[in-house]
Amino acid sequence: MKKRERAKRKDNIIFFPGIEKRLMDEGLESLRNKNFTEAIRLLEEAKELDPDNDDILVGLVLAYFEAGSYLKAKELSKEILHKGIGDYFQAVDLYLTVLLQLHEYQEIASTIEALLDEKEIPPDRIQHFLTILQFSQRMADNHDASIAEQEMTNPAEIDYKGNFDEPSGGKALNLTSLKTLNEQMLLVSSLAEKNVRPYLQEIEDYLQDDEGNPFLKTILLTLLKEQEIALEVTIKKFAIELKVSPTLMPEIKEQPKMIEIKSLLENVLESSDPVLFTNISDMVERIFFISYPFDLEPTNPRAWAAAFHYLVHVYMGGDPEITVLATKYGTAADEITTAIWQIERIEQISYPNL
Repeated sequence: MKKRERAKRKDNIIFFPGIEKRLMDEGLESLRNKNFTEAIRLLEEAKELDPDNDDILVGLVLAYFEAGSYLKAKELSKEILHKGIGDYFQAVDLYLTVLLQLHEYQEIASTIEALLDEKEIPPDRIQHFLTILQFSQRMADNHDASIAEQEMTNPAEIDYKGNFDEPSGGKALNLTSLKTLNEQMLLVSSLAEKNVRPYLQEIEDYLQDDEGNPFLKTILLTLLKEQEIALEVTIKKFAIELKVSPTLMPEIKEQPKMIEIKSLLENVLESSDPVLFTNISDMVERIFFISYPFDLEPTNPRAWAAAFHYLVHVYMGGDPEITVLATKYGTAADEITTAIWQIERIEQISYPNL
C-alpha cells in the first residue's frame, strides 16, 4: 500500500499534498502563454514548497529571463548549477545563456575553461563549448558587446548536442540547412576570424530571405562591417527592404536613436528606479540589435522611450497608464501605442514559442 503523503507546513500554514505540482503546472502553462509575471508568482510559490525540483527551477529561470529579470535568472541558474540539480550540462548551458544576455563574457570564458580543465566534458560536447569560448573571448577582447548572443542561446531552443561543421574555403555555409538558431549562430561565429568574402553571395541571400532570423541577419551585417565590406547589400526585415553599405553603417552601440532613447530613460528613471532603468536598457539594446539597421516608425525617440518604460513595467508586474507616460515623456499616446506594437512584433518574430 502506497504511503500517504503528509501535508506540508510552513510558517504555521498547512499545504495539502500535491499543491506544489499544481502550482508548477499552472506556472509552466503561464510561461507557455507568455504571461511571465503570473508564471514567476506561481513558480516562486512552488519553489518555496519544493526547492530542489529541477522542473520548477528551470521554469522559474526561463520566466525571469523572458520578463527581463536577468540578475535573478543569473542567481537562480548559478544556484541550480552549484547544487547539481537536474542534468549538469543543461544547467551549464542555462547559466551561459543568462551570462550572454548580461554580456558577462569573461565569466563565460572562466566557466568553460574550468570545465575544460576538469576534463569532464563529453567528447561530443567539446566543440560546442570551444566555439562559445572562442566567441566570448573575441567579444571580451574587442570590447564590442553586442546583444546578438542574448538570443543566440534562447533557453527554449538550446541544442544540447551543438554539433556543426566549420566552413572552409570554397565550401558553402548552408545556413538554412541547420535546424536551430543556436547551430546557425555557432556556425556564423566561426566566421569571425575568417575571410567572409568567399561566402558573400550566400550571406546576401540569407539577408534577403524572408525566413531568415532578424538577429542572425544583424550578426552577419556586423561581420561584413568588421571586415570592411564596402559592397552594397540588400537586407530584408519585418517585410521592409533596405540597401546598405556595411562600412558606412553605425556601430550597434552607436545608433543615434537608441542613444537618445536611453538618455531619455536615464533622465526619468536612473535615480528614482535604477532596477527598472537597468531592465529597460537591456530591452532597448535587444530590440535595436534585432531591428538594426532599420529606423522603424514612429520616428520620435520619446514615444519609444515611453513604450519601453510601459512594457518593462508591465512585465515586472506594474500597471502603468499610457496617458501618464505620454505626459512624462512629452509625446503622444497614439505614438506610444505604435511603438509598443512594434516592440511586441519584433519580439514575437525574433523568439520561437516556448
